[in-house]
Amino acid sequence: MLVTTNWINDYLKNNVSTQEQADLLTEAGFPLEGQDELPDGDVRQDFEMTSNRGDCTCHIGLAREIAARTDNELLVPENAVEDCGAPIEDFASIQNNEHALCPLYTARVIRDIAVKDSPDWLATKITNRGDIPRNSIVDATNFVLFEQGQPTHVFDLDKLAGNQIIVRKAKDGETFLPLGEDATLIKLTTDDLVIADAEKPVALAGVKGGAETSVTAETKNILIESATFNPVVVREMSRRHNLSSDSSFRFERGVSPRQVESSANRLAGLLLELGGGTLCKGMLSDGNELPELLTVTMRTAYCRERLGIEISDETIVSHLQSIGFETSCDNGIVTAIVPYFRGDIHREIDLLEEVCRIHGYEKIAIEEAIEVRVPDSGGEASGRQAILDALAGMGFIECVTHSLVSLKAAGHFLLEGELPLTIDDDRATAEPALRPSIIPSLLTVRKHNDDNGVKHLGLVELGSVFVLNGNTHTERIELAIVLDTKEEDGIGEIRGVINRVCNILTANNDISITLSDVATWLEPGGDISYQGSVLGRVGRLSSTIQKEWDLPSTVHVAQLYLGDLLASFPPEVQSHALPKQPAIERDISILVDENVQWVALHNSIEALNLEHLVDILFVTTFRGKNIEQGKKSLTLKLRFRDADRTLTHEEVNDPASSAIQMLVDTFSAEIRS
Repeated sequence: MLVTTNWINDYLKNNVSTQEQADLLTEAGFPLEGQDELPDGDVRQDFEMTSNRGDCTCHIGLAREIAARTDNELLVPENAVEDCGAPIEDFASIQNNEHALCPLYTARVIRDIAVKDSPDWLATKITNRGDIPRNSIVDATNFVLFEQGQPTHVFDLDKLAGNQIIVRKAKDGETFLPLGEDATLIKLTTDDLVIADAEKPVALAGVKGGAETSVTAETKNILIESATFNPVVVREMSRRHNLSSDSSFRFERGVSPRQVESSANRLAGLLLELGGGTLCKGMLSDGNELPELLTVTMRTAYCRERLGIEISDETIVSHLQSIGFETSCDNGIVTAIVPYFRGDIHREIDLLEEVCRIHGYEKIAIEEAIEVRVPDSGGEASGRQAILDALAGMGFIECVTHSLVSLKAAGHFLLEGELPLTIDDDRATAEPALRPSIIPSLLTVRKHNDDNGVKHLGLVELGSVFVLNGNTHTERIELAIVLDTKEEDGIGEIRGVINRVCNILTANNDISITLSDVATWLEPGGDISYQGSVLGRVGRLSSTIQKEWDLPSTVHVAQLYLGDLLASFPPEVQSHALPKQPAIERDISILVDENVQWVALHNSIEALNLEHLVDILFVTTFRGKNIEQGKKSLTLKLRFRDADRTLTHEEVNDPASSAIQMLVDTFSAEIRS
């Protein structure tokens, strides 16, 4: 933001030096970016301006900040003006069709004005700021903009078709020639907001005036525009047409409707002083009612606590009053009416920041040491991170996919009685279903990678899934795992992954998998159970689903519903001393029917309560050469140990033989070794 020292001092009772201005404004949050000394002794200064402080994009705004920090007096010029001409309705009319995008549009008319060169005082202010003087009318609009922060525009009234102003959306394909020596015709869209006369656009609202209705030396009658426009639409138009101006810079930061009329009067009075003429009686206005001023409260005790300093209630009130807030304090509660020009103040913390700025950041002591407290560990977020970290360590790639899928994809992963939960949105017609499982999304990711030459992937995602049971909508957290494996190794590999995940969340391996056919997308498939409750499903992806996604290699998948386990993370862990005595292990290889499950073998051996038995471990399963069709070879390991002494092999022979005999009797097992 470019300003000059002398121009700021015009609004201060006591002049402040260039260096003092720079220091005070930097301390108030507007860092100095550069200075240029000018031939007449004035100094041009460039201050950084944040997007939320539109009130300081003018000389009065910055003078207000300086006055507040120095007990100086702010001198605001009078904006009163005498309108003694004929009624304005006799010469012009306005129609605002877009109150949402243009909350207030006003117009004043001056007749028989003379367009002259600007007087020296005005030309000097415009030049010193870094702009080029044009004529008294153009320079006056720039003066009001840089003085008060209100963009205005002046039209040659006699060039407005029908002497009419219409605020409307542009028609598709309409053209507009903006002001400027190098300006070219631009094509408008229906997203543009324009100021039009009865025939054509004459300005791009808040961005640029038009060449066809511009003021020239022959101009006699003018219409003064003072309005406010939606910041977003101004920004979008400026970017879309690669047009920017000092007006668009200001409008993009928000202009209050409450300053529109006074700024119009200020400009009208200045124009009458510079070029004579007669101001028509009255002002044309079309828009919403003026917004109510916002009231915000703040606890003074909270202010002192957050700032870490002792500051009296009276000082807090004084600081806020110095920058335009109507403020009172009762029983430690400050009530502040926010001035119209401070659109950035909404909450208690905003008032606190203002007190801090005016009091001075430099007056708040810097603590050399900061007390820190280690936060409690655990909770769902920590559990999620622990799982994903472990899976990443196993080589899995974490994915983040969209929660919407097609109805067809959703239908493949619904259990009997479940329906997909859909959203009613025209933008989601292709994928209207909230995913009942993350698996279809991961399969799409897998297919995309396969198409691009990436083989042998492990993919995971942890997120919410949704189904509809009757009228009941169910949402739960699913960990989905997709793993490329060889046919014979798949279940074993993904079972190891499941064991590790469950061990992280439960601190034990009390997980069992039982054969199940409820999930039609798995063949074979099984239910994952923990402490008697079904925790999820695991299995090989069915050939139907594999063909649907056109996946060339065998894919095994798992779905774990972890909501309750994540909520109780971390699990209670009990530590035990490492065993001091060696173990004796016995490997047993058996031939059993294909339908015999490992969990059944494990539980049957465990039920024997064999003396000194501490572990029953799965080793491997083999199918193939020399193994009869419908049979499989399974190897398991029994581990024996005594806590106080070394066992002998003779002591282990009997319990091992008991286990073997039970396998033969119960499962018709054939002992291979």
